[in-house]
Amino acid sequence: MIKKSINLTIEGKKELEQELDALIKGRPAIADKIATARAFGDLSENEEYSSARNEQKIAEGRILEIQEILKNAKVIRSGKKNKVDLGVYVDLDMEGRKVSYALVGPTEANPLEGKISNESPIGKALLGRKPGEEFEFNGKKVKIVEIR
Repeated sequence: MIKKSINLTIEGKKELEQELDALIKGRPAIADKIATARAFGDLSENEEYSSARNEQKIAEGRILEIQEILKNAKVIRSGKKNKVDLGVYVDLDMEGRKVSYALVGPTEANPLEGKISNESPIGKALLGRKPGEEFEFNGKKVKIVEIR
């Protein structure tokens, strides 16, 4: 099985490392909840126990997921700002509406935070373009104002 490298910005990698650290530090609290709930007796009808075990399952799953991501992470270093590439911020004019995006890998993408994936339709349309370049996207005229 070939492992696919996962593109992350430096900030994205730090965020994952912080989340992993918090999840690992939270393990004892979850274990305490399980122990306390177990003391209530019959586990088959013990909602506190079921809830604590579910919380543990979710946390452990996320820990494994983050560890796997970090193991396969390739840190994106934004280089030259003369064309749109992974790790850059791009300011756009979309028919008079100013928008800014960070172009990141799919793992880190969060459109609500202005982080778009290089694999998304707009991300694909932006890759390789230069400041001042204009193109059409979804029937709208888009101009690359600045790459930072």
